[in-house]
Amino acid sequence: KYTKFSIFYYWINSLGQKTFIYSRSENVIIPSGKENTTATLSYDHRIVSLENTASTGTYYCKVIWNDIQKMGNGVFVLARGTGYVETSYGWEILSTLTGLLAALSITATALLLWKRK
Repeated sequence: KYTKFSIFYYWINSLGQKTFIYSRSENVIIPSGKENTTATLSYDHRIVSLENTASTGTYYCKVIWNDIQKMGNGVFVLARGTGYVETSYGWEILSTLTGLLAALSITATALLLWKRK
């Protein structure tokens, strides 16, 4: 009864719209001596490329046996147009600080030389 089942992959966008992605049917062969035991099988589905930022949403899988449906918790995917870019101001701060210290140093040296005369 439980050896034949279907797996459905779909996602729900931020507007609550459900979009079908992929499905497959499985027929699992039970080896002799393994009848009436619980088995866990993993099935992966990879989303090769997200087309645009509208692909943001929660992705789900659902398994349907004859009269039973089981749905996963879902995985939230945030799609960005340019990808993640870490903002780093390290070089800007360092060069600004170096320039400011150089200007102060030159000014102080000039004032000391001028006061000496």
